[in-house]
Amino acid sequence: MWRWMQNVFHLGLKEFASLSRDVVMVVLIIFEFTGAVYSEADAMKVDINNVKVAIVDADHSTLSARIRDALQPPYFRPSHEIDRSEVDQLLDKGVYTFILEMPPRLESDLLSNRGPSIQINVDATAVAHATVGTAYIQEIIARETAGFLNQRNATAVMSVDIIVRALFNQNLEAIRFTASMGVINNVTMLAIVLIGAAVIRERERGTIEHLLVMPVRPSEIAAAKIWANGFVILLAAALSLHVMVHLVLRVPIVGSVEFFLAGATVYLFAVASLSILLATIANSMPQFALLSIPVFVLMFLLSGSFTPYESMPAFMQDIMYISPATHFVRFAQAVLYRGAGIDVVWPDLAIMSALGGGFLVIALMRFRAMLARQGY
Repeated sequence: MWRWMQNVFHLGLKEFASLSRDVVMVVLIIFEFTGAVYSEADAMKVDINNVKVAIVDADHSTLSARIRDALQPPYFRPSHEIDRSEVDQLLDKGVYTFILEMPPRLESDLLSNRGPSIQINVDATAVAHATVGTAYIQEIIARETAGFLNQRNATAVMSVDIIVRALFNQNLEAIRFTASMGVINNVTMLAIVLIGAAVIRERERGTIEHLLVMPVRPSEIAAAKIWANGFVILLAAALSLHVMVHLVLRVPIVGSVEFFLAGATVYLFAVASLSILLATIANSMPQFALLSIPVFVLMFLLSGSFTPYESMPAFMQDIMYISPATHFVRFAQAVLYRGAGIDVVWPDLAIMSALGGGFLVIALMRFRAMLARQGY
């Protein structure tokens, strides 16, 4: 065992040297954990910002003015008053995302408990803005209506007051989610690309022949590639969380980064084993790229890093349960966002370990079979 560990360590040093000479791969690692994280967090926003809104005010009352003035930056641009005949044309052209229609006698009907209604016309082309923005406008209308009635000491049939208490992200800022998820997704992608490319590179350059004439075993070669490339990814992820996410983007990290990295080590073991398995199937770098792209794209989209895992169909949840990415995203969100401890996330760590062990066994079997087919 000691000899095995020594061989794995020295082969890992060889991987560091090989990676340091691969300028393209080094630049890719740096960019993915800096520029890509920043652009994804700062540019890919699902919350509303500077949305264009117009008002059709047929009442011109104090209440309609309150509602109009409440639509303020940074969520909405200053509203413009338009004529009712322009609504359809302006929506067709995409000039405004929201157009509110205030009916005649809005204020008097409200004070008389006649239940007036305000129509919100929405351009739902951008469905995320439409959904979130409509909720914002509804809340603004309800708040301003209640404030107006309180000032008039009037009574009206109002709905039950709802008090919302947001935990872990009090301002409901999307950047707090997208910044950390960008780092997590890059861990997945680079683990597959780096380790799989290292195996393919050995085969294409013929250097694997030099390794196999040495007193080393296939398991030592595979383990060396896993720990060396995994260490590089862990180091880059740690720096990205501390520098890009926390200092540059000013996103607070509630949980322990060290505990997150410990869990990421378990996850890298699972994904690296999967990457070696994919590399044994492909015969060249282009084939490996075509094979790995749909794998990590599905891991991105269906793991919960973009959309809630619970919103998927039940059969798809069952399928993705065998993906280590699903459990890593759940683990990372619990640790980084909610400060969870080992007592909460240990099931996900155990499942990732079991999946990694299964992938590694299959990968080593195929790795040995691949070498045997090539006469090594």
